Amino acid sequence: MNIVVERYVGEITKNICKLLLSADPDQQAVNRYLKKSSIFVAKVDKPQQEVIGVAVLLIQEKNTELKNIAVQINWQKQGVAKQLIQTVIQFSKALNCKSLTVGTGNSSLDQLALYQKCGFRITEVIPDFFANYSQPIIENGIQCIDMIKLTLPFLDKKV
Repeated sequence: MNIVVERYVGEITKNICKLLLSADPDQQAVNRYLKKSSIFVAKVDKPQQEVIGVAVLLIQEKNTELKNIAVQINWQKQGVAKQLIQTVIQFSKALNCKSLTVGTGNSSLDQLALYQKCGFRITEVIPDFFANYSQPIIENGIQCIDMIKLTLPFLDKKV
């Protein structure tokens, strides 16, 4: 099956909201950054155009930040997140941005590996970033407490 990634405009559907909250359980934070962001969706190229992944990109002057990326469980490890990331990278480069950053939890081992495979480098650790979430986040048997920031600098800003 063919996967199509495109920029999304329109209302946030229940499916998209569920995906976003699977990556960031803080509903208020998601609502705040959605208002100022560009949204990209991955869809299965078939008649109903089911949304199977979402990425949220915040543009801040000459830098962009990948605020949220999520893929339906049954589509994970099939290259969907990588397609979303590549689309966000190309979009950021087209805006002549200097870099793309992303933050993830210290316990998000698969995500840390994915970002590094896509060329991101660890640039910062923010201690206790997730410590005050209402519900503890446990991934891979590790409590998510610190945020790991990764950055992809664009040396050649041309697409």
